[in-house]
Amino acid sequence: MKVLGPKDTGKGILVEWDAGFIDPKDKRNKKVIEESYGELDYSKPFVFYATLQKYDTPNRNGRIYPEKILKREAEKYQDIIKKGQSISELNHPESSLIDLDRVSHIINEMWWEDNVLMGKIQLLTSPGFHNGGVVSCPGDQAANLMRQGVTMGVSSRGVGSLVKKGEQNEVQDDFELICFDLVASPSTPGAYLYKDRGDRMKYDESVEYDDKKVTISKGLDRSVDLMKKLTDYLGK
Repeated sequence: MKVLGPKDTGKGILVEWDAGFIDPKDKRNKKVIEESYGELDYSKPFVFYATLQKYDTPNRNGRIYPEKILKREAEKYQDIIKKGQSISELNHPESSLIDLDRVSHIINEMWWEDNVLMGKIQLLTSPGFHNGGVVSCPGDQAANLMRQGVTMGVSSRGVGSLVKKGEQNEVQDDFELICFDLVASPSTPGAYLYKDRGDRMKYDESVEYDDKKVTISKGLDRSVDLMKKLTDYLGK
């Protein structure tokens, strides 16, 4: 089964990437979300919060997830969380299967805030990374990327069909949610990792289309240095 691109319709693997674009040349965005990454206690698990998806909201791929469909799949995913099977990968593979060799994190909790599907995420790091900075698994790699200043986002992966509705492609009723992978450019606006549960609005953003040019709203204008303690971690 092929991965459907931003302009594709039909049935395939729906991976969401390249939305909520951050212009690296914009100084306001250079340190986005870095501050929270630096507030970690390395004797404890690395836990973050993130926007996972939004219903009835266009993303940069020109897709919309209807409320009924996304709520149905989120309810199913709650059972997966309860079973301890809510694992996901570092970056999107071109597959509908979750590869245990590439698992980097697990979703521990999930809930709704208006039309926003929120999640509590734990990186699956090794004792070696906590004790000495040894990178030996994808969870370690994700934590190390963050330590180096990489902004991490969350992006859904699923299987289903897309049908053209106006200017957007609408996800159809056959959609099945698979997981939420860690990516560099999340599809859903504002879907970045942050440390404090109440900080969602600091990092929220919207995607506006004007003659194929994408404009990001004010949510990321607050440059938050989410990295200081994490940057210092391996220097201790």
